Amino acid sequence: MSTTTQTDSVWFTTKGQVVIPSWLRKQFQIEDGTKAMVQATPEGILLKPVTSVTIHRLRGILKRKPGNKPFAQEWAEQTAEEKALEEAKYARSTGSR
Repeated sequence: MSTTTQTDSVWFTTKGQVVIPSWLRKQFQIEDGTKAMVQATPEGILLKPVTSVTIHRLRGILKRKPGNKPFAQEWAEQTAEEKALEEAKYARSTGSR
């Protein structure tokens, strides 16, 4: 999946709801009923859709084979890798290093 640094504006309703622009819904395969993880970050709110692509990636992590790392360790490494990618992407988009 290719990502872009294009930005858009959204508005929150009184209930805290927000409409994700259609170009982002298409890019991240967000459909009616898609759930998302919400995380507070130093830069703001990070919204991670839980799509079939995400579930497929996680399924490989959940299958344990003898001699593999414990799930907790592998999950922590995966989370750290995703955080580093997000931070690098943020740094590129803001021009900071």
